[in-house]
Amino acid sequence: MWWIYALLSAFFAALTAIFAKIGVSNVNSDLATAIRTVVILVVAWGIALARGEVKGIHTISKYSLWFLILSGLATGLSWIFYYKALKLGKVSQVAPVDKLSVALTILLSVVILKETLTIKTFAGALLIIAGTLVLIF
Repeated sequence: MWWIYALLSAFFAALTAIFAKIGVSNVNSDLATAIRTVVILVVAWGIALARGEVKGIHTISKYSLWFLILSGLATGLSWIFYYKALKLGKVSQVAPVDKLSVALTILLSVVILKETLTIKTFAGALLIIAGTLVLIF
């Protein structure tokens, strides 16, 4: 079932890039990011509240909370730079370069999380890097 969610994520990420490029065309990129963040905040909390999942908030450990905060900070910085790049570049170049994060995530998963790097995963990461380089140069 995970791959269905991953495909849906990819589809909506693609729409995000297209909608963002159109939306940021006449708007400051930081303001555009702020607007996007408010929408995400409302949607995410709405889903959590509607599903009754907020009642477990007091059981979150400080360890988990710190890493969720760090993840939120990384996401925010990613969005800020993404919108700045979209403001200045073509979406057909910015979005794929942004997806270099996939190869970086593979590398970090091996280094930090001690996940096993298979030949297939390594080859996929190299192809992503190669594709990114083709788009940049």
